[in-house]
Amino acid sequence: MTISRYKNLNIMANNDVDYRKRFAKRYGKRKELLHFETQILAYPTFDEIRELESANHIWSLGDRYYKLAHDHYGNSKYWWVIAWFNKKPTEQHVEIGDLIKIPLPLNDVLNTFGL
Repeated sequence: MTISRYKNLNIMANNDVDYRKRFAKRYGKRKELLHFETQILAYPTFDEIRELESANHIWSLGDRYYKLAHDHYGNSKYWWVIAWFNKKPTEQHVEIGDLIKIPLPLNDVLNTFGL
């Protein structure tokens, strides 16, 4: 079973005019859009990081977080764990040749999150 990073988040109504204009094609004439509030995850302490194992990966052409998550965790839905751990929220923040650390084992990483 996948543990969602959206667990325990409130759903908020966004009725901001500029937001509605930006997403008008997708959402039509709705007066408000519902979405999850932004989750704030604390980065682990130095001691917590030391307790985790990690696999090293050199970023290369064609790499994606979801592919790494599938290879190391058996589930691509945990891509965000690798992004969060490396403080690089999207693939656009990673350059070819960058060292990416993949924290292991997944259950210990999720416990660090409190999930």
